[in-house]
Amino acid sequence: MRIFREAYEHDAIVFPGVGAFKPVIRKLQENRDHISKLLEEKPILGICLGMQLLYERSEEGCPPGEYLHGLGVFRGDVRRFPANVKIPQMGWNTLRIIRRGCPLLSGVPDGAYVYYANSYAPGLSDDAVAVTEYGVKFTAVAQRGMIFGTQFHPEKSGRWGLKIIENFIKLVEGEKGR
Repeated sequence: MRIFREAYEHDAIVFPGVGAFKPVIRKLQENRDHISKLLEEKPILGICLGMQLLYERSEEGCPPGEYLHGLGVFRGDVRRFPANVKIPQMGWNTLRIIRRGCPLLSGVPDGAYVYYANSYAPGLSDDAVAVTEYGVKFTAVAQRGMIFGTQFHPEKSGRWGLKIIENFIKLVEGEKGR
């Protein structure tokens, strides 16, 4: 497909945070060979849904107790928020950094406020770098190698979101020089 051929020409890939899990993952899985190669070769930033696609499984769009398989970069499942909280989570919430040294969060303080718009969120796993709480504690930022995910929208998160985007661009520029 043309879009995947063009993706190889770019220095990094951003999976945006728009859409629904089921149709997007189906399209990605139809092109698994291309996606696998991109995941191995390019720095990637998944935002909101884009981050969720990078997990092993999601219950979005499934009957209770069933899941769709994701790309499996990050370990764990993406689940709907509990019934006792307003869905979607829409607005500002804090980041609690639980693993120091993630280059995406360089210069971002613990407790920084970022902007969320989500009804589903990934659970906690070894890939978690920062967490947030909204009815349950969930992964807000994940990292595995040069693949990163933010459950929030950095492009809507003011100063700290811009810092995260700047950090990703610097990472990509650093990778180009290798």
